[in-house]
Amino acid sequence: MPPDVLHFRPLLSPLVQFSPSLTSRAQENHIFCVHKYWQGRKGMTLTKKKLIPILVLILSIISILRLLSLNVKTSPFSTGISALFPAPQHNCSSSPLSTTCNKIASHTPNPTTTLTEKEFRVLSDLVALKSPCNLLIFGFQPQYLTLSNMNAAGSTIFLDDDPDKISKVRLNSNNTQIYRFEYNMPTKAGYKLLKHARQNPAACVPNPRLLQKSKCKLALKNLPLEVYEKNWDVIVVDGPNGDSPESPGRMGSIYTTSVLARAGNTSDVIVHDVDRIIEKWFSWEFLCDENLLYSKGKLWHFRIRGLSNSTRFCPVEAGI
Repeated sequence: MPPDVLHFRPLLSPLVQFSPSLTSRAQENHIFCVHKYWQGRKGMTLTKKKLIPILVLILSIISILRLLSLNVKTSPFSTGISALFPAPQHNCSSSPLSTTCNKIASHTPNPTTTLTEKEFRVLSDLVALKSPCNLLIFGFQPQYLTLSNMNAAGSTIFLDDDPDKISKVRLNSNNTQIYRFEYNMPTKAGYKLLKHARQNPAACVPNPRLLQKSKCKLALKNLPLEVYEKNWDVIVVDGPNGDSPESPGRMGSIYTTSVLARAGNTSDVIVHDVDRIIEKWFSWEFLCDENLLYSKGKLWHFRIRGLSNSTRFCPVEAGI
């Protein structure tokens, strides 16, 4: 018998069928993810743009704070006395008085505020121009002996409160005198004294004839009689030291100088250490900004014209 022939029936459909709907759904998911990705990137870009002004503001604040910290570090209130009053410097030039100058320079128990070379040149040039003249100096430094020597044909008076310095001075000119004077106004009283002068303009009127009997608390009324009698061509304010709140300040020296300077026709006034609060305030108040000729280092040079009938030191500005 012939062998049996196996007949295979073709399948009507494949065993595995891939649904086209599933493929299209995956594509949709892919497109959706890509869209979300770019949308996120766009959101991040906008966030960065918004952060830029904030970062700029923060950096600006940091810069301002750094500037303020620098100002505080260099201000007179934070640096203390050592910054406001530098270590002593002595400028003893060659003169017949240089021996005395060097002796005093070698003995400085307390910090002093001597002039720098440039500052001293300004002062010596002024004295040389005015000499012979009447020269009044509040305070004493060894270098000032050179000025009295330059003004040998004129009259020079020193007023100082340090007996140690005075005892070592040997004057070779009969026209130069040094007097000990006790300043009794502590530096810490500066604000109260300034307030007193402003509230009592009648008592603190700039009248040289009333200075010895003045009721103004700033007036120095016990100076040598010669000080009140002369018209001073040049007045230097460099004393007392005023190097601490408790030590005598220069409030009375500046006020009295401003009154004496108005006794004559014209007086040149030099104030030293104007980087300090007291010297600056009282110079502005009584010597007046419009009288300021120039400044050099810590020196201010004022030129005061006689105003015997004036009832004010400085013109009153509008609104003050």
